[in-house]
Amino acid sequence: MDALHIPLAEAMRPNTLEDYAGQKHLLGEGAMLRQAIQNGKIPSMIFWGPPGVGKTTLALLISNRLQWPFFKLSAINSGVKEVRDVIEKARQVPTSCILFIDEIHRFSKNQQDSLLGAVEAGIVTLIGATTENPSFEVISPLLSRCQVYILKPLEEDDLQGILNRAVETMRQRTGRTIRVEESGALFHISGGDARKLLNAFELCVNTLADRSDGEIVLDNKTVQTIIQQNLQIYDKGGEMHYDIISAFIKSIRGSDPNAAVYWLARMIAGGEDPKFIARRMLILASEDIGNANPNAMLLASDCFQAIHVIGMPEARIILSQTAIYLACSPKSNASYLAIDKALAEVEKSRDLPVPLHLRNAPTRLMKDLSYGKDYKYAHDFKGNFVEQDFLPPELRGTRFYEPGDNARENELRLRLRQWWKEKYRY
Repeated sequence: MDALHIPLAEAMRPNTLEDYAGQKHLLGEGAMLRQAIQNGKIPSMIFWGPPGVGKTTLALLISNRLQWPFFKLSAINSGVKEVRDVIEKARQVPTSCILFIDEIHRFSKNQQDSLLGAVEAGIVTLIGATTENPSFEVISPLLSRCQVYILKPLEEDDLQGILNRAVETMRQRTGRTIRVEESGALFHISGGDARKLLNAFELCVNTLADRSDGEIVLDNKTVQTIIQQNLQIYDKGGEMHYDIISAFIKSIRGSDPNAAVYWLARMIAGGEDPKFIARRMLILASEDIGNANPNAMLLASDCFQAIHVIGMPEARIILSQTAIYLACSPKSNASYLAIDKALAEVEKSRDLPVPLHLRNAPTRLMKDLSYGKDYKYAHDFKGNFVEQDFLPPELRGTRFYEPGDNARENELRLRLRQWWKEKYRY
């Protein structure tokens, strides 16, 4: 392909680790992955992160740095046969080699099983890329043989550096002066995704270049207008995947079953993985509904299990039923807020000692040290409750859980108030 017609995002893929943008927690001075690459002893690994943060690029750069042969498979169009063919080729290679599998979360259990022997024997060093939590989608035997590295969305400084280089590349391509007066819209559209940033920038520059012969000037309003007018072209790589799931979740959270079903239909028509949809609803059932309606979690969990048994196209009915139920359910994010508040306290106060009366005392020495002394067994008291301190003294009376204002949690609030009186101020 003519270099001028190569997509900008592909043309700007870095050639060395030094040119790689972002992921300083993995590749910065002294970082674990950087040391492994420098030592030439990398483990099989899985890169977990959102799209456009450099998973494929990083795998290629590692292969180039180590000068290892690079085999690539996509889970979308590769089966067990293709995996075995690559492994057989790898056997013939006298050096170590890398097998990169894009979207490894889409591999079936059988496909993942077919990798185990080669990974275990060191025939290939596996690098898998996934946008999904590998704990859910990668089988335990394979996951135990891999180091999981989390790749983060690119920060604004990273995006600015990429944009600066993109301006120079497009200047050379168009022969025109390009001036970016405002970059906020480009950064907002990118969402930390370098590929989305470059796609948007390239589309805007080419559009403006076709309209006039003068200097190309980009500001926020111009960028937003061009992207809206060319949404189908801009999203040719499927970047709207995360925008649509976001709209779906926000519609359910906002209690609009009609919008929820519409966005669900968009995902189904677009070939979205039903497991991805069901998993997101399962998370929402806890994060956004919680104890306002505990049955929501049960239904979402049943949905996740059922679609594995039923499969498409019938699974669409189960997904629709669950989405409508969740949208129509009362909402509460109290559990979500409670654990985040507790984690923030742990980060601040660190490892406060467990009060003696709550400690286990399996040995005589521990009993002599008053472990477990004065602990009150709740079932020995009326109503299976007795007031005592369960938090470290430094946190006595700290309220992490604030019940939501809904029927079920108002019942919980009343019960907590009866039990704890003024201690937690319920």
